[in-house]
Amino acid sequence: MPRIPPPVLALGAGALQVLLSHSRHSSPGSRFLAGLLVPICLALDFSSIRAFGRQQTTINPIRLDSVSELVTDSANALTRNPMYLSLAGLLIAHALWRRSALALLPAAGFVLLLDKVQIPAEEAALAKAFGQRYGQYQRQVPRWISGRTIQRLMAG
Repeated sequence: MPRIPPPVLALGAGALQVLLSHSRHSSPGSRFLAGLLVPICLALDFSSIRAFGRQQTTINPIRLDSVSELVTDSANALTRNPMYLSLAGLLIAHALWRRSALALLPAAGFVLLLDKVQIPAEEAALAKAFGQRYGQYQRQVPRWISGRTIQRLMAG
């Protein structure tokens, strides 16, 4: 069964958020909260994409056989899935912007789908390609984000 690229899934989740919260409108407070989250998500995403570019390896999550390097620096030192965490954060920011708890459901569904389908396939491919090196990375860096990681970020 062909997988759908996670950015396409995120766009679908965002569209579903709009449908679920069509009567909701932003407020200054909701725009402020979303505005805090969006630049963090974008920085996380761009940092990881740059790291992949420096290593000259693919960011294509569908072509798992084309990975040539294990990227463990930059945002990938904080979370094994910074691009997915970024997309999830943008969906949460969108729900905040719309002031809709119901709009959080597609964000949760997106995370669940990635966590149960996409990421395990990627982890299996990376374990096959990089063996013990990837296992060590898995033990050191959380799949999503941990409280310890958040503390490190807050400490600067």
